[in-house]
Amino acid sequence: MSKPAVYFLILLLTAATPPRLADSSDDTNHAYLPCSDTRVQVSDGFTFGIAFAPRTSFYFNSSLQLSPCDRRLSLTNSGSRLALFRPKVDEISLLTINTSSFSPDSVGGYMVAFAGRKYAARSLPAFVANGTYTVTSFTLVLEFKKGRLQNLFWKRDGCKQCPGKSNFICLNKQDCAINTNNCKNHGGSVDCSIGIQLAFSGTDKHLSALNSWYEVENLRQYSLFGLYSNLRDSLTSQYNKIF
Repeated sequence: MSKPAVYFLILLLTAATPPRLADSSDDTNHAYLPCSDTRVQVSDGFTFGIAFAPRTSFYFNSSLQLSPCDRRLSLTNSGSRLALFRPKVDEISLLTINTSSFSPDSVGGYMVAFAGRKYAARSLPAFVANGTYTVTSFTLVLEFKKGRLQNLFWKRDGCKQCPGKSNFICLNKQDCAINTNNCKNHGGSVDCSIGIQLAFSGTDKHLSALNSWYEVENLRQYSLFGLYSNLRDSLTSQYNKIF
């Protein structure tokens, strides 16, 4: 079973700065921007983005959902924000976005994961926050075929994490959510940074199977919440000391 990796994005990026979090001697993928087309193999780094904006901003003419890489969306004009990651292909990763100085509800409250331009792939818009509720935990699966990204899926657990947490409610029978007023970025005491468990499925460019999603399915019977929270709190503390 793969050892989960942790990628911590301290700042929410507003420009497409090429991330190099997964650079190594076995990384053969030299496409560092999320709107680049590429084919990957196991252990390559793979860059993708997550855009935050109102749900309607991800649709062209209010009906056709396009990738944030498509200029017809004009996301930059709607005050959207962008986070970039570069995890290793087929490695379980825990991604986190620090919201201490960023409120997802202030930019529309939805997010879309995406990569590619000619072979553009994007997830459906996922609700993150509004003035009432905030969702902090997500699972994202990147599906590849012959090394080319085909789809990005948000996987829900049906609120299995909610029981025993007095501050959380089950939202739409899909996600555990906390009252937004409890979040630090709204004057509360709870760190509502966004956590995303990332996994891969399909095949790489050599037709090797990507199995980390099946490992995540097995790991769901155990609680990674405490591990993730401790790592996130530790990294946030070190960031605050620097600034």
